[in-house]
This record gives sequence, C-alpha cells and structure tokens, in this order.
Amino acid sequence: MPAKKRSTSRSGTDLPSTLERSPKKAQETWLATHDAAVEEYGEGERAHRTAFASLKHSFEKVGDHWEEKDEKGPSDAQAARRGADARAHRDDGDSAGGVNANASKDHLLEVARRLEVKGRSRMTKAELVEAIQRANDRATAAARARDS
Repeated sequence: MPAKKRSTSRSGTDLPSTLERSPKKAQETWLATHDAAVEEYGEGERAHRTAFASLKHSFEKVGDHWEEKDEKGPSDAQAARRGADARAHRDDGDSAGGVNANASKDHLLEVARRLEVKGRSRMTKAELVEAIQRANDRATAAARARDS
C-alpha cells in the first residue's frame, strides 16, 4: 500500500492526525493559523496551541475528526481567553479538548448519541462534555492505531 501523503504547513509541520481525517476547510484553518503563529512565536507548542484555538472557533471535535460548528465562537472557557490571560490559564482544566462546551444540551446529546455514549440521557451538560471528550479520545486512539 502506498504511503499516505501528509499535508504540511509552510514551516514544514505535519497536520495532526485528527485534522488529516477532517474537512479541507478545517485543515486550511489550522495550517494558516499555525503558519502565522510560527512567524510570530517560532515553531513549537505555542504555535500549535494558537492553531487549535483558532480551529475551535469554527470546528468541534467529534470522535476522531473535526466538524464545522453551526455557529462560530469559542468552544469553551479556555478558547474564550486571549493573550496573557490565555497563557496564564492554559493548564487549569478549562479546555474541553475540542468539545463545543458552549453548545446546547440538545446538541451535546446528539453528539453523544453519535459517539454511542452510554447513560447520556441522564447526564448534566457538564457530564456530557466530559463523556464526549473521553469518547473522542478513545476514537482518536483507535484511529491512530488503525493508521499505524
């Protein structure tokens, strides 16, 4: 089987695997923001965080890939922060890992249904966000194992 061609940014960074399985628009959003962040901050974690923060304003993680959101905007408390405030709070657990925590409970229930989250109908909104995040992590791990 031929090797899969990976998309890369101008700085030579490969796309994260979840983005390889995502729509072209999500890939282009991440790559453009990553390239601009590399020019501003240099290659590394900060450029990646900046690219994902930008991605989360238009896309949400569902399973092992990203899907376009119905409405643009920050997906969680961490994504709503900017600049020094964002850097000061990056490790405080406010990130929902790509889950659109600001979506309606009905939307979260639908995503949980698609991901086959057990017990979802009895969960609070916060519990749904956590359960979806865990389901996303499992789906991503399974996809990466299949890809390797």
